[in-house]
Amino acid sequence: MVQRRSLALAVLILSGVAIAWTADYSGPRPPKPDMLYLVHADNLIPTEAGDAKEEGKGNNTKYVMPGATSSARTPLAEPIFILQSDKLTPESIELYKFDVKGGRREVDLSGGRGSSKALHLAVTRLERGLYRIEADEVLDNGEYVLSPMGSNRVFCFEIY
Repeated sequence: MVQRRSLALAVLILSGVAIAWTADYSGPRPPKPDMLYLVHADNLIPTEAGDAKEEGKGNNTKYVMPGATSSARTPLAEPIFILQSDKLTPESIELYKFDVKGGRREVDLSGGRGSSKALHLAVTRLERGLYRIEADEVLDNGEYVLSPMGSNRVFCFEIY
């Protein structure tokens, strides 16, 4: 009898955990998959998506985007993004700060002195295929880029 009550209690607790785990996300939803959107309250702002141009060879590799500023802007020093993932793997996304030089944005990933290091991100699964990605540190004003590791695909934004 005690064993049966313990089993019933365990099933009840696990059911409660399962219900809590599958609670539906009620915030704004991205209109397109594999696109990163800045979250501003209940509004989603698409990041500037594109492909960075790779310049240099060997240990002097830079990735460049034309234009000095991004069309996607946020005042938030710890921006939050929403991603409806179809092909992109959220855990592979890295965040870098751009240097603005000569009217273009560039990031140096050569690994040498003066090269950029990935900034900290936190990835949270909201429900199947839906992810919250957020800067896990305070970011200074400037130009930034999110990019899947090993890809030239970029999602740019500016903090002002």
